Amino acid sequence: MTIAKASRLPQDWIDRLKMPVMAAPMFLVSSTAMVLEGSRNGIIGCIPTVNARTPEILDGWLAELTSGLEQARSEGVEVAPWALGLTTHRTNARLPDDLELCRKYRPPLVITALGSPKPAIEAVHSYGGLVFADVSTPEYARKAAEAGADGLVLVCSGAGGHTGQIAAAAFVQAVREFFDGIIVIGGAISTGSAVRSAQILGADLVYVGTHLIACEESNADPRYKQMVVDATSKDLVMTNVITGAWSHKLRPSLEAVGLDPDNLGTATGFDLNYAEKQPKAWKDIWSAGQGVGAVKKIEPMAAVVAKLHREYQQAIREEQNDPWFRKYSGEAACA
Repeated sequence: MTIAKASRLPQDWIDRLKMPVMAAPMFLVSSTAMVLEGSRNGIIGCIPTVNARTPEILDGWLAELTSGLEQARSEGVEVAPWALGLTTHRTNARLPDDLELCRKYRPPLVITALGSPKPAIEAVHSYGGLVFADVSTPEYARKAAEAGADGLVLVCSGAGGHTGQIAAAAFVQAVREFFDGIIVIGGAISTGSAVRSAQILGADLVYVGTHLIACEESNADPRYKQMVVDATSKDLVMTNVITGAWSHKLRPSLEAVGLDPDNLGTATGFDLNYAEKQPKAWKDIWSAGQGVGAVKKIEPMAAVVAKLHREYQQAIREEQNDPWFRKYSGEAACA
């Protein structure tokens, strides 16, 4: 099963991917084991640099990760590309150090968030890598495109730890009016059929995040994993109070730290250092996206990816059997 040739992804990426899926970079959740298992199983694995408490720790992680990827290649595994998430917000004092590690380990993809992609572009392009930017509105998307981003990650309504408020269909349409590069859709994608639907909307890749919180390799607290398994979309509370950024929080986690989910108020701005001032912001108050209801158990990442792939293949088979597909594919063949 191959990805449609209309994709704007590099051909060598398409050749190495089982489906157009990227593991979303999740703060305190994503691990190097997830990156390795994702890449070994045909999706793009990703980890935020700030998951390592210091650049020195990150250096060790990346040495271990790249060694693991090389070992997989030596075993004949066709590993997918991997990615680093890079926070470019002005409160991230370690950004220069993280950029140096990008130059050292050369991730094929760097995804910037909470700031302009511009600081990363020169460093990543210098070794042939690509830079994508997380954006939550068409206005931010335009700024990131003008800054030189190779791709845009559209954080749509329904996303978890960092959510947008625009539906995917409307967001893609608005961005395609001025951007012809790679588009990634994130938000409420927890099944293979959702992956396929995002492609039909115009995505080249999709983020899968919430479903992977509960994988065995994630760094999520075991209580967090079980809460994701037990939750449905009715258990989500959208707020910007906890960190200053809009996100969907799991109601039981808010209640567990003594907060009233129905009376949280509003925040005035984002502060990357908030976690140090009040550790419960990320450590004990947990996020999930609207696709949380599709997560039924804690299992290895390889099993999650295999399930998504089966569902993705089934969605394509059903699409080809649809009378509307046959009607218009026949017309295309005759055109």
